[in-house]
Amino acid sequence: MDEQRTDVSSLGEFGLIDRLTQNNETRQAGTILSVGDDGAVIDQYGKQCVISTDLLVEGIHFDMMYTPLKHLGYKAVAVNLSDIYAMMATPTHITVSIAFSNRFSVEAIDELYEGIYAACERYNVDLIGGDTSSSPKGLIISVTAVGEVAPDKFATRSGAKKGDLLCVSGDLGGAYIGLQLLEREKRIFLDSPQVQPDLQNKTYTIGRILKPEPRADIVEWLQEQDIMPTSMIDVSDGLSSETLHLCKQSNLGCRLYEDKIPVHTETRDTALEFNIGPSMCALNGGEDYELLFTINPAHYDKLVLNEKISVIGHMTDISEGTVLQTKGGNTHKLVAQGWNTFDQEKY
Repeated sequence: MDEQRTDVSSLGEFGLIDRLTQNNETRQAGTILSVGDDGAVIDQYGKQCVISTDLLVEGIHFDMMYTPLKHLGYKAVAVNLSDIYAMMATPTHITVSIAFSNRFSVEAIDELYEGIYAACERYNVDLIGGDTSSSPKGLIISVTAVGEVAPDKFATRSGAKKGDLLCVSGDLGGAYIGLQLLEREKRIFLDSPQVQPDLQNKTYTIGRILKPEPRADIVEWLQEQDIMPTSMIDVSDGLSSETLHLCKQSNLGCRLYEDKIPVHTETRDTALEFNIGPSMCALNGGEDYELLFTINPAHYDKLVLNEKISVIGHMTDISEGTVLQTKGGNTHKLVAQGWNTFDQEKY
């Protein structure tokens, strides 16, 4: 029996918006006016406001062949909140705008919003507005996130100092390997539709690409420990690229140690199955949404108590350049080889 499919045109734009927001809950005391007017009203109670926007385009940022709509909705919110956390701020509100072709039914859009609302609940943010439109081809999702931070307590990319420790949360390269696995299974399916996917024991890396989690826990821990990063960025385009961003914005060099870069066991083993160096995945893969930051060495004793944070290098004078020291002790210029949205399609 076929699942019910309702054409969006049967509801119209306002009918669709009413349907998608009928169960929308507000969680923030600062939400004065939510969905339903020309604009939303929020009160930040004297805190400063941080705003970030991300755009996800089908065929560029995601492939519908292996991306469940609920996961996509969750990820669209999560990657945006990651930018807010990367400023040492707390996300409070989002707006979501979507454009979609007529191949998407009302039920499909419902599923997308299930994921959006799941992320809102997980990270205690309110959905307060957005827009919908038709698209000649595919699906486009735009999320704007709003966060709050105590006056002048936000982190930037430009505050690192010579001698600061370079640190990263979690582990790296998993999302890249997850993408390689999904792409492999897609190719096999297109050649032989009867073949079942072979993704046993790959749940960690698949999860890293389909359902990333922003590192709210790291920001909360740093705040509890009264550790203020001197600079910070989230890892969306690969460790090398993000490290170079911090160096450029702070007018410094760095020394990054390959043997200190954290890589999950499943990521390492699967990378070797693909004949890819695990360190290459970490340095250039991207979409891990971990936090890369610099701190004053005086905080080192506190940092080593947190197993979720790795010290992977330090900042140097700009004259010393950006250096990667390999496990063998050799040194190379650190080069960004991550994905560029304007150079090639990702999917």
